[in-house]
Amino acid sequence: MTDSSIRVHREPAPRALVVGLGISGTASALALHRAGWEPVIIERAPQRRRGGYFMAIFGAGRYAAQDLGVGDRLANHRSPEPTTYTIDRTGHRRPGLGFGDLPINPYLTMRDDVEEAIYDTLREQAPDVSIRFGTTPRAISQDADGVDVTLTGPDGTTTERFDLVVGADGIHSQVRRLVFAPDSEAIDRMGTMICAFALTDDLPTLPQGMGARLLEPNRAFHVFPFDDRPSTVLFSYGTDDVKAEKRVPVAARLREVYGHDAELGPVLEAAITQLEDGRPALFDAVEQVHLPSWHRGRVVLVGDSAWCPSLYSGMGATSGLAGANLLGLRLAEHPGDVSAALDGWERTLRPHIREYQKMGVDARSFFTPATGQELRAGERRMRLQTAPITSWVFARLLPLLPVMRKREVHLV
Repeated sequence: MTDSSIRVHREPAPRALVVGLGISGTASALALHRAGWEPVIIERAPQRRRGGYFMAIFGAGRYAAQDLGVGDRLANHRSPEPTTYTIDRTGHRRPGLGFGDLPINPYLTMRDDVEEAIYDTLREQAPDVSIRFGTTPRAISQDADGVDVTLTGPDGTTTERFDLVVGADGIHSQVRRLVFAPDSEAIDRMGTMICAFALTDDLPTLPQGMGARLLEPNRAFHVFPFDDRPSTVLFSYGTDDVKAEKRVPVAARLREVYGHDAELGPVLEAAITQLEDGRPALFDAVEQVHLPSWHRGRVVLVGDSAWCPSLYSGMGATSGLAGANLLGLRLAEHPGDVSAALDGWERTLRPHIREYQKMGVDARSFFTPATGQELRAGERRMRLQTAPITSWVFARLLPLLPVMRKREVHLV
């Protein structure tokens, strides 16, 4: 028998349906491909979404990105010498403290930059991965050997079989509703609304590279500076009725909330005017997702669909990247045993997500102090953390915390 007559039988790669083409979904598809799976991605939007808002990438996210081959593409727009002021309605500045002053040195970037980096890497490493736009899951049923998913897309409705389904379709996840729980049981609202968007021009008294915080009881305005582009802004305010908030156009609602008892002033007026000029913005309730388990059979949730630590935590993109990367690692460690892989994945990840969610709850008073007393207490904490001697101590104690400890940064 010659070598040419030998035929090696190879089992086909297991198929995984990834629902969602955001950060968690694209990273999950990349991790699955690297683990020897064949991912198929569906996205309800008719094309890739562009734009987005400010976000931070902490150590766990950067390590995950390196593991996935994305790290060199992550852009860090953090100003090398960030300056943050506390401002009033007139734009008057006094030295203040902001996110960039904490000695933890995250990457500061934009959502679109992160998604672009992961997407380009996926296309390079796995050019044959199928991406279907305008497609959503309508029904999911499973048995011990696989998952049948009914999909509705541009060409109609079909049912396909997969070895695994990954729900990475955001906080209002259709996969979660179909398999785990309705939104009413999974989502915890924090009683606040946010509006975040990128500016096209600098605001009065706040040139490029300068951050600011305007804090009032139950409402706040934050300016996050970048080193190479106009700043991004965040409006954040308390509300008792999230549904009612979206019945009014966002710019009009901000004028109501921030202007009903005082003049907006030049800074707030300029920011809202840019929003009225058509800037794409995130306008939504601040929420977290809490589930007793993130996997059920051969269906698993990743990122905001599973845990959503909230924008206040700053850990959304970081936890999405880390969770996706770890999923691929665990599946590679347990070939042919999805149950063991998912059990190990969640057992490793859950303690970290618990910490991230706690950070989100605790940070509410920083982003939106509910009362004058809470506002003053937050200012005292920030002054303590960023004073020269305590900053030095804090920077050296930080590696002991779960967020940054090297053993846990890798999440393996």
